Order: sequence, then structure tokens, then C-alpha cells
Amino acid sequence: MAGGEAKEIHAVMFPYFAFGHISPFIQLSNKLSLHGFRISFLTPPGNVSRIKSSFLVTSTIQIIPIQIPKIQGLPPHLHNTSEMTPALHELLKEAVDLMQPQIKTLLSELRPQFVFFDFAHHWVPKLCSQLGIKTLSFSVFSAISGAYVTVPARFIGVETEEPTVDDLKKPPCGYPQTSFTSLKAFQAQDLSYVYKSFNGRPAVYHRAVDGFNSCSAIVLKSCNEMEGPYVDFIKTQYQKPVLLTGPLTPDPPSGVLDEKWATWLSQHPPKSVIFCSFGSETFLKDDQLKELATGLELTGLPFILVVNFPGGVEARAELDRVLPKGFMEAIKGRGVVHSGWVQQQLILAHESVGCCICHSGFSSIMEALMNDCQLVLLPLKGDQFLNSKLVAGDMKAGVEVSRREEDGYFSKENIKQAVETVMVDVDKEAGVSIRQNHMKWKDFLLNAEIQDKLISNLVEQLKTMP
Repeated sequence: MAGGEAKEIHAVMFPYFAFGHISPFIQLSNKLSLHGFRISFLTPPGNVSRIKSSFLVTSTIQIIPIQIPKIQGLPPHLHNTSEMTPALHELLKEAVDLMQPQIKTLLSELRPQFVFFDFAHHWVPKLCSQLGIKTLSFSVFSAISGAYVTVPARFIGVETEEPTVDDLKKPPCGYPQTSFTSLKAFQAQDLSYVYKSFNGRPAVYHRAVDGFNSCSAIVLKSCNEMEGPYVDFIKTQYQKPVLLTGPLTPDPPSGVLDEKWATWLSQHPPKSVIFCSFGSETFLKDDQLKELATGLELTGLPFILVVNFPGGVEARAELDRVLPKGFMEAIKGRGVVHSGWVQQQLILAHESVGCCICHSGFSSIMEALMNDCQLVLLPLKGDQFLNSKLVAGDMKAGVEVSRREEDGYFSKENIKQAVETVMVDVDKEAGVSIRQNHMKWKDFLLNAEIQDKLISNLVEQLKTMP
């Protein structure tokens, strides 16, 4: 294929307009372009400047701007979810549903063989069936999450319109027997959002399941080595091909670490620094930020705490309001509290960094596993709870912070205890086995031959699809 001896395959990528969704679609686009695929990537124009540098320079990838229809209450200058309130998220889904004529016209002109689409765009298969185009529902979520949340079996035994919190604490009927057996009440409560309809539009669950049911094949960002039982369960639930991209490991970071970070990190011993970050769209409540920050101080280890706030909030004022009086002075030289973007991959790769506390977003987990950064997991919403169960439970490659059942409260002592498991008590059983498993998964993720084979297998399956 790469040599050009076969007919070029053209695929359209149509991710939801959130960067946590756009990024895996970019990663898959780059991988497929190396196998000779031509890619047309659809996104609103406001996202183009931010994402264009993420594509391979030599690749056959074209970004095609698409317009979000005007809808009352949705600011026209917002082209992704990063600065949207929960209410605006729902209006965005309404606007997405109004894009069908625009997308149909575009696909009629492009005539691709495949369209990879996201959960919100569940109407794509029906539209493409009229054009003779194969559709692939590409889930950017882990298989453990999809198998728990978005399968038809989730409604078996449910007597109400939506599953209750008690329903969601238990796995769906037929769920594989693994280390993961149940969720806590606060986690189940958070997941209940997936089943709620807003403004009369389909709930996330119904969008995802409709897309899975009507597409040509399901594509998961996973592999059998990491999530085999969950992949098999999804196959039995939908009775159609389930293709795997592998974990889509990030490419090595380009560029050089900013001097201010390099200088600060170099002042500390190898593998001693804790890096703590929760991504750009996961925000801590006041008590969570306070307990986390003081918990980091309690460890006695040097740390970088990256804290972000919703759009329009003044970060420095918020930190002054929430953190204990005198905290910044007390940690001077040993701790840094930062708000805004950081070079996360380059920081994790620095020899002084030995621990990563994160929200269990899958990209952050992969980046920590691929470096010698022990994982402390503090999931805060949605699929993060399931990702954490996979890594700390099935893979045994990290430790999850202990939380209270009903409301998810954690204390500074809970933070300190989790960090000590992987950073201090390294000769005790839990610390020893976690470090061994971390190394095993690091080797797996860094094995280029294995990761390339996962994509090669996907390419072969796509080429032979009926």
C-alpha cells in the first residue's frame, strides 16, 4: 500500500469538537497516512490553527473546515468545548445534529471509502448508506468504559427510563469477570449524565449505541493485551466487526523543555519530583484543590502542581482564595503551583520526575507509563473512573487514591498515602509489584514492532471489509 501499487484509500475523519476527542482522531490519521491512506479531517475553522501542527508534515492529510450552524444561545465564536459550560455542551450537540445536510453535500463531493465518526454524530451511518460509504464508529474511550456504560445490556433489569445510581454501581448483565466489580455511589452518580436527555435531544448513551448499531464496524482505541475481556464483551453485544487501533501511543515530544522548568527540575534528585496535572477540561472543587495541595506538601517530596480553571476565571485570584494562607511561602523551592499549558510530555521525560498524579485521562496515563513515572490516579468524572480501575486493578500498574463512598471526598492523608505506596514504600509488596508491572507495560508500549503491527492489522481489516 505504502508503495502505491494498490488503489489509494480515502478516509474522512469526523471527531466531536472536544480536544480529548480530536486528538485520538489526529493520532489515527497520522498512523493511517503512513500506510498510504488519504485523510480528509473535518473540524470547525476555529480549531485549525491549534491542530495543524499535530499532523505529519509529509502526510496526505487535508483539513476541511466545516461550519457549526447558528443556534440560539450558542456563541458563534466557540468552535470547541474547551470554554463551554455544561449547558453550552448540550447546545453544541443540537447544532451538530443540524449539520447533516452540510456533511452529506461534502461527502457527496469527497466520495471517500470510509468515514470514521464520533459518538455525537450517530446519524452518519444512515446518511452514508445513501452514498455507498462504509462507516466506522471510532470510540475514543477505553474498552472497559464502553463495555460498562454504552452497551444494550446496561438496560437489562432496569425498570425506569434511565438507570438509577444503584443500577450503575453494578456492571451490566454478562460483563466479564475481572478485578473490577463495582463503582462507588459518587462515581455512579456522575455516570448517570450519560443517560439523560437534554432539550429533547438523544442522550449520550443513545447516540453512542445508535452509532454502534448502525455502523459498518466499530473501532476501539485499544488492544487485546490491555483490554481483551472488555473488547470481547462489546463484540458479543453488537454482533459485528470490532477493529482495534491499539492504544495509539503518542510520538516522542519534539522541541526542548523551557529553561525555567529544566532549571527547576535539575535542582532535584533523579526520580524524586511529583508532576500533578488534570488536563485542560477537568476542574477541581475548592476542597479537592486544598486537600491535594496540602497532601503534596505532606509527602515531603518536590512537586509541580498544574491547576486549570474554567474560562473567564482569574487563576491567581482563585489560588489565593482556596489555598491555605502561607502555603506558597511554605513550599518555596520545593513546590511549584502553575496554571495554564505546560510541556507535559517533556516534563514527564525529565530524569528528575518520578511520579505522575493525574485524572486518569487515557493520554496522560499512556504518557506516564511510557516514562519512568509511577502513576497515582485521581479520577474525577466519567470514563476516568473506569480507566483508573483498568490501570490500578487489571494492569496493576498504578495506585488509585482512596475516596469516600458517597461523595468521593479525599483528604491530604489519602494523597500522601497513595504517593508513598509508589514513591517511598518501594520495597513493600504493593510498591514492588506496581513498579514491575509498570515496567512491563512500558516495554509493551515502547515496542515499535508491536504497535506498528496493531495498525497494520487494522489496515488489512479495512482493506478486506466487504
